Amino acid sequence: MTLVAVTGATGRVGGRVARALAAGGVDQRLVVRDPARAPRLDRAEVAVATYADTEAVRRALEGVDIVLMVSGSESADRVEQHRSFVEGARTSGVGHVVYASFLGAAPDAVFTLARDHWATERILAASGMAFTCLRDNFYADVMPDFVGADGAIRGPAGDGRVSLLAVDDVADVAVAVLRDPSAHRGTAYPLTGPEALSFDDVARIIGEETGRPTTYVRETVAEAYASRAVYGAQPWQVDAWVSTYTAIAGGELAEVSTAVRDLTGHPPRDLRTVLRSH
Repeated sequence: MTLVAVTGATGRVGGRVARALAAGGVDQRLVVRDPARAPRLDRAEVAVATYADTEAVRRALEGVDIVLMVSGSESADRVEQHRSFVEGARTSGVGHVVYASFLGAAPDAVFTLARDHWATERILAASGMAFTCLRDNFYADVMPDFVGADGAIRGPAGDGRVSLLAVDDVADVAVAVLRDPSAHRGTAYPLTGPEALSFDDVARIIGEETGRPTTYVRETVAEAYASRAVYGAQPWQVDAWVSTYTAIAGGELAEVSTAVRDLTGHPPRDLRTVLRSH
């Protein structure tokens, strides 16, 4: 029988995938950093490993046929952590990796972290394992977190648009691919929501759904760096925060694809639906 491994099973995407696989009677191994936080699911065993520990990954994935590789936490060395994980998967005998990548992943992407995802895709391509990339757009679920205490979303996105994606749709796609991996070998799917929204639209919808007046305040790039300096974050992190908006301003994240519907059989959830589900 096929054994599926799910990383990030304590997080947004991995947790949803693990629960869906359990409901479908799939044998799985949950690869986590903290076993105390792992969900208790039928037909699921738990293994402990961090992405940076190649040997621990190898042990955790022994006997696994296919693994969902949720991208690691944002860090300056995330690509090297991913490289270690892929090497551990390869040496354990994993046949197929399904990787949670990012829409528009490219070496010159405006959103700086999309470059990390491109590098990881290249590592997978060179590994010899079969792989599938799920190129997610920004998550609709986190949009309320962009709203400041004053009810404003601030950033240099201009009038750009973004096709926000529901985390539940990512999980649904991942489950579909994990259950029939051979049909998706070597494919990169652009995963988007059903429409491309400006931040004026996002603010309006959040305000209407929460009852809290919300506005979008356009910043210049210089203003964006200045307003985020108070957090004392490392330069790479601030670059990522600001380029979230500049990538949208440049039109890199406005694509609307049919991939969610094609792979799951249902339309992608829109921002209103996501907000109401929370």
